[in-house]
Amino acid sequence: MCLLVGLDTSLGDAHLAFEMKEQKKSTPPIRIIVDDRESGSGVAHALMEMNGLEVEVRRLGLGDYCIDGNLLIERKTFGDLARSIRDGRLFQQGCRLASSPIRAAVILEGTADDLIRSHMRREAIQGALITLTIVLGIPVLRSRNPSESAHLMLYAARQMGRISFRSLPRRGKRPRGKRKLQLHILQGLPGVGPGRAERLIETFKSVEAVVTATPDLLAEVQGIGIKTAQAIRNSVTP
Repeated sequence: MCLLVGLDTSLGDAHLAFEMKEQKKSTPPIRIIVDDRESGSGVAHALMEMNGLEVEVRRLGLGDYCIDGNLLIERKTFGDLARSIRDGRLFQQGCRLASSPIRAAVILEGTADDLIRSHMRREAIQGALITLTIVLGIPVLRSRNPSESAHLMLYAARQMGRISFRSLPRRGKRPRGKRKLQLHILQGLPGVGPGRAERLIETFKSVEAVVTATPDLLAEVQGIGIKTAQAIRNSVTP
């Protein structure tokens, strides 16, 4: 049995190598823009050593990595995540990513030991992940180290390329237009339906202003009330 498994693996590896060789001949390189503040990271170095990539380093207005102009990646270690939860930046960053005209994802990098060293309660981490994934609809991918993060980006780029090439249908279309997207995000907050979302945007002008507003300010919006205002604040704070 072991001999057969080994043989199958060898054949599979040979087929994969042939497929990658053919792909290099027929497909253009994947272009990745690395934010200059990430240029010294292990991820950036790993990307630069990979075949089939064109890596450019420059300042990005949003995210840490932009892949082929259609995917934004925000990379966070457990330490980064803990700091952004403590200072309130996480939800603001998440809102900006969710409002982006192109797809966005977060890569959370590290091990259980890194989580312990972050001195952040497990409940706070879980709350942050719920906010990112369920409230804002941003996928969160896990990796153990910078090398794995770089490979995740490469896999994501290839998979998106295949889906686009085959014109597969998308599930859950994103709302078109900035205002529709803002309303869509706000309706992920507790107690906020279409009407309340409209009034919140009319009052505060942006999703970021809504989620950073105090309960007293939120309660001044018609139809919100202090109970809903407090629920909104509890959902976006650690």
